[in-house]
Amino acid sequence: MSTPAVVLQQVSRVHGSGATRVQALTDVSLQVGAGELVAVMGPSGSGKSTLLNLAGGLDRPTGGTVLIGGVDTTSLSQGRLAQLRRRQVGFVFQDLNLIPSLTAAENVALPLELDGLGVRAAREQAVASLDDVGLADLADRFPEHMSGGQQQRVAIARALVGPRRVVLADEPTGALDSQTGEAVLQVLRARCDAGAAGLLVTHEARHAAWADRVVFLRDGVVVDTTGTPPTPESLLDPAQAG
Repeated sequence: MSTPAVVLQQVSRVHGSGATRVQALTDVSLQVGAGELVAVMGPSGSGKSTLLNLAGGLDRPTGGTVLIGGVDTTSLSQGRLAQLRRRQVGFVFQDLNLIPSLTAAENVALPLELDGLGVRAAREQAVASLDDVGLADLADRFPEHMSGGQQQRVAIARALVGPRRVVLADEPTGALDSQTGEAVLQVLRARCDAGAAGLLVTHEARHAAWADRVVFLRDGVVVDTTGTPPTPESLLDPAQAG
């Protein structure tokens, strides 16, 4: 059996201390295999984004272990961890994090160039990735001259460019209309079908339906794992549901 692309073993994360102490995650275990898309759902403040940041090595756990491609990220130096993220993990952030002074193609090509790929080869891969999300004709346009939906698709293309094994997406369709959002999820699904491991944070059951299974968080704890997305009613706290 092949090594899972992402493994979280009894992971906990505490922010702050004393009166400001927040237990964001408690003993969460999760595996995402190559070719699999896993959706993470739960109420606001349930720990979804914290889980995503830990799975991608953007944050370190207070307890437990995180492995990416079989490598224990909790024991890596900051430099080695950054290299691992750059080569194996693609992120789609809620706030996009596009660089305004770079064109769409330059934004997408940047992680490849940072990893040593030549400018011409990086641009070719960047344009191909933009084409996957329907934006090849905007390769030389700057973010400020794009709609919010177009900027979101550039961010998706950047996360999917190159030989990434892991794609982590935090509400990737937030700025998109329903038709474009579905198209973006098709791209994410296709990348997973081609062998990538995907972790998708979403609050919409129709988006979670693209996933192979759904992990449901509440108050930093996994309360359910299912092969089908939960109903909107199950997202409510018991008091609200009543």
